[in-house]
Amino acid sequence: MSDPKTDLARRFIEAIPHSHALSMQVDALGDGRAELSMPYDSRLVGDPHGGVISGGAVSALLDTCGGTAVISHPEGPGQTATISLRIDYMRAATPGQRLVARAECYHVTRSVAFVRATATDDDRDHPVATATGTFTADGGAA
Repeated sequence: MSDPKTDLARRFIEAIPHSHALSMQVDALGDGRAELSMPYDSRLVGDPHGGVISGGAVSALLDTCGGTAVISHPEGPGQTATISLRIDYMRAATPGQRLVARAECYHVTRSVAFVRATATDDDRDHPVATATGTFTADGGAA
């Protein structure tokens, strides 16, 4: 039997046009945790000389993963929106490699959910970027 929160979070991803445009897929989901991945795509390159994926694409993956983690949290809302997202870029993603974001919604109040996330490529020991964010948790997302 599938979990209603997990189903809702999957529908959230499927409804977001940029998730489709970036070919994001849900790899794991549930209990306030989400793992999304995105394949390398030369159309998303931000450094034409090195073939490195744009920071904007990495940011979109981390943001979407964070929101998905919030929705899958047992106390999370049925919908959410980003309030704030801080991203620290640690290194360039390796050209040609799939990016994987993992997010955890670690605390939910009546109106705010708190998230930590990490994006990696094949080198899982050295993150491409990390993020912390806050998301709406009152069901009043736009």
